[in-house]
Amino acid sequence: MTDASNTATDTATDTATNAAADRKLKEAYFTASQGQLIWARFRKQKAAMVGAWVLIILILSGLFAPFLTPYDPTIAGRDKDYQNGAPEIPRFWDENGFSFRPFIYTTTRERSIATNFRWVSEIDRDARRYVVLFPQGDKYKLFGMSFETHLFGVDKGYIHLFGTDSTGKDIFSRTFHAINTSMAVGTIGVFISFVLALLIGGVSGYFGGWVDSILQMMTDTIRTVPAIPLFMALAAFIPDTWSAEERFFFISIILGFIGWPTLARRVRTHLLTERNQEYVLAAQLCGASPSHIIRKHLLPSFTSYIIVDLVISFPYMVLSETALSFIGLGLKDPVNSLGVMLQSVTSADVLLNYQWYFIPVIFFIVLVLAFVFVGDGLRDAADPYGDTKK
Repeated sequence: MTDASNTATDTATDTATNAAADRKLKEAYFTASQGQLIWARFRKQKAAMVGAWVLIILILSGLFAPFLTPYDPTIAGRDKDYQNGAPEIPRFWDENGFSFRPFIYTTTRERSIATNFRWVSEIDRDARRYVVLFPQGDKYKLFGMSFETHLFGVDKGYIHLFGTDSTGKDIFSRTFHAINTSMAVGTIGVFISFVLALLIGGVSGYFGGWVDSILQMMTDTIRTVPAIPLFMALAAFIPDTWSAEERFFFISIILGFIGWPTLARRVRTHLLTERNQEYVLAAQLCGASPSHIIRKHLLPSFTSYIIVDLVISFPYMVLSETALSFIGLGLKDPVNSLGVMLQSVTSADVLLNYQWYFIPVIFFIVLVLAFVFVGDGLRDAADPYGDTKK
């Protein structure tokens, strides 16, 4: 009888403990903030979490590209003996034995009559070049400060993990700097389109009437302008004397000015449905100005959806910059962007002989897919009470 009583007591205690834990979870769920609910649902989506980590790694790689890469990607002809060179993969052992330090082989190139004066590469497997960490190299600026230390290099000569292009530029260095450039273009474009969308959509949705009609006519006009002919005209307008920085900011601004109508439509639609709610009428009776009501009451009521739109807009901005640079209407050398690098993969010679030119394409695809997965995850998590409807 004593054992049965103890078992019953333990069972009752466990039941009470579980019930108390369930109550605490429910209380935490219904008292959580909007951000906490969104994060809780976002964490449950594996694809979105993987995309978020990949995106964070790529963004940090782009920001710290001058340190992570061994060379300045804008200098051509640095390695004259290794133009259009294949990727050099460090190794620890070969037929000559094992090495605790990773190494690469020394490659020499020469022309001969036997090969119709074409470049022929010869690998000297006895001449090892060892990889070193934190060597001194090209001077660069990071967050306003000058540095010369890079993450890795070799004790003699040069190392090209992704190979080199026809001018001898290191593709590894160009790729990581290109990610940073494309992300910067996307950030500036998204910021401009975000500000315009909130301003125009907010005014249009709050006031309605003739103000809404005029602003919507302007929005429809922007949406109907074909992008490619517009950029062809702008490309003809841009002077050849413009520097790479001037062309960069010009492309970013134009992308922002044509990218705001979609978000502005969403903001307008939400404000049209919310402007007659009781909390808005109460703010009006208290003497709040229209700008205060829009900024402090209406826009925060769907902040999560605005964040989702911003994240989803990034890959489209990156795609736009890449497409424009790819067809020669956007950024050009010496600026390194993903679109500029993709220009070099269009020839049949590259496809047949220099397949390592396609390595930046892989990074471009991964970057866009990471944004898409994160955007989809945020869109699903933007309705934090969706689980309660099931």
